[in-house]
Amino acid sequence: MKRLLKQSILVLAMAGMAGCTTLGPDYQPPEVDVPQQWQSSLTEASTVADREWWKLFQDPVLDELIQQALENNRDLRIAAARILEYAARVDIARAGLYPNLGYGADVARTQSSRNTLGAPPDGVGRVGSNYHAALSVGWELDFWGRIQRSTEAARANLLAEEYGRRALVLSLVSSVATAYIELLSLDRQLEIARDTLKRRAENVDLFRVQFEGGVVSELEVAQARAEYETTAILIPAIEQQISITEYNLSLLLGRNPGPVARHASIAQLVLPQVPGDIPSQVLLQRPDILQAEQDLVAANALIGVARAAYFPSISLTGLLGLASAQLSTLLEGASGIWNAGAALAGPIFSGGELDARLRVSEAVQQQLLQKYLVTIQRAFSEVDKALISSQKLREVLAASQRQVKALKDYNKYARERYDEGYVSYIEVLDAERRLFDAELEYTRRQGNSYVALVAIYRAMGGSWVDAAEAVADKVDFPPQDAPESRHWWEYPPATRPAAQNQP
Repeated sequence: MKRLLKQSILVLAMAGMAGCTTLGPDYQPPEVDVPQQWQSSLTEASTVADREWWKLFQDPVLDELIQQALENNRDLRIAAARILEYAARVDIARAGLYPNLGYGADVARTQSSRNTLGAPPDGVGRVGSNYHAALSVGWELDFWGRIQRSTEAARANLLAEEYGRRALVLSLVSSVATAYIELLSLDRQLEIARDTLKRRAENVDLFRVQFEGGVVSELEVAQARAEYETTAILIPAIEQQISITEYNLSLLLGRNPGPVARHASIAQLVLPQVPGDIPSQVLLQRPDILQAEQDLVAANALIGVARAAYFPSISLTGLLGLASAQLSTLLEGASGIWNAGAALAGPIFSGGELDARLRVSEAVQQQLLQKYLVTIQRAFSEVDKALISSQKLREVLAASQRQVKALKDYNKYARERYDEGYVSYIEVLDAERRLFDAELEYTRRQGNSYVALVAIYRAMGGSWVDAAEAVADKVDFPPQDAPESRHWWEYPPATRPAAQNQP
């Protein structure tokens, strides 16, 4: 029996080492027209896109919020679980490359009829027993590369999920920074509105006293009250925006909606330089571009799977075991049984289904090829728009700052001339109104300048995503119930063994 078992294993091993043909096209990266430089010209630039750029704002609360988001965001945890799912799918796909070993045992006790052909003669018992134990083996020989292409597609899908998670990390960090900047901008707008409301309340009180003394008319009192109420309307609207922004930011942090701490005012936030001197080729490492390419790799491999369906599947089967009518003789050499065989099955007529499946796989591959190319084009467009927006917003911010200074002078001189009796109070109201609007607009533009800078980092991607992802990996990888031994594709990219970085 041992000799038979060795012979069976030898036959299967020799068959497995036989050469096979992998059908379908091998993946070739498409040619990409990469611009040599960005469309916008920057006079102020520093190469910081590969650093943890949010730390350049020098706000420890922002740093802490981003870390909380990376550790607790629910969407990131879902993405981590999806990676584990697709890692298991790779194991499922590649399992077909190996023999399937199985075992079985059964015991049966039967009674035969004396009224059928082949019935036992008189004097022979009608009741008998059968004991059976066996090992079985089956192996589909991957002559046409169907299993290899399926495994290739599964690995590409896994990498696409990993890059999708990296894209989520990129979006999450940018969204947290943007929301925090918006909170600081709203805080400053609320401060300006409350200070203005306080001054206008003082004006109302003063004009009431002057009206009672016959110094001013009811018209001027009504004007002061109108300006007061106009400012009062803005305060609850700003407070509502603050609450909504805090609640949205709380969800990004993976916690229940509630207040969010702030460290500094928007005026104290450091405005870093615009990132520049970055080769356009770096953009091809953006997670969404890499994800689109892996989707294309998977679709390309599935063409081979569809083509392999035209050819027969060849399987080897074998069985080695024992069978006996008596349990006491089951282990004797005479009880040995075995069989070995090969099976071949293939299509003859399928009503055009195989042709249709091949056309489907080829059409999907073409769709994903165009999606990959348009993702690259969109990425370059996003970077250029973000760069020019940041540059122009800074120019607008500088002009807005000069406008505020000029309106402060206008307000000062209007008040002085009113006190001297040279102008009416309408002139003072106009100066105050224009200054108030300009201060609010300057604060909004200040926030927009920071947000535009965040948009540049988000559009460019860069290796800073690795540092951010490493923070999330400390929590999400590996889960507590995961096995200690993992395949290379189960590691996050930042911690994957260097020698096994490629599928």
